Amino acid sequence: MRNRPMPPDFETVHALRSDVALQIARYVERLGISQLAAAKQLEVPQPTLSKIVNGRTSDLSLELLLRIAVRAGLRITLQTGLIPQEAGAFVSARQPSSARAFPSKIAASTHDSLKASLRDLTPAQRLEAFLEHNQLASELRERGRAVQAPPLARASLRR
Repeated sequence: MRNRPMPPDFETVHALRSDVALQIARYVERLGISQLAAAKQLEVPQPTLSKIVNGRTSDLSLELLLRIAVRAGLRITLQTGLIPQEAGAFVSARQPSSARAFPSKIAASTHDSLKASLRDLTPAQRLEAFLEHNQLASELRERGRAVQAPPLARASLRR
């Protein structure tokens, strides 16, 4: 029996599962308490938390890991890509620093307006907006790389 490579979508989900588990494991480590105490706090059986902390996530669903992350209060962003290696789970800061939160009245007003707009959107509309935002951010990153690439290539040719 030959080991065939997993299809890209399975590899992507595996990568996301591993990354979410890593973020949960880091959270548990920061707590500085026993796995049993952390498991009780996160409302999961201790053996399940042990699997997460030790990176044995193949039999855990991504949904379960996301539920645990929510219970932990982790703000996780999942990212997929064109290839499975681009997939990842990223944790944003728990609370923005006061210096960056809302530096002006215009920013605060814009933030309030955005929150009000989000309340009026259906879940499907929120998802569509999120996907459009990610697509635009991806295009911006790619264009930034394209602009930066030629000077780097020229600099390496001069050496």
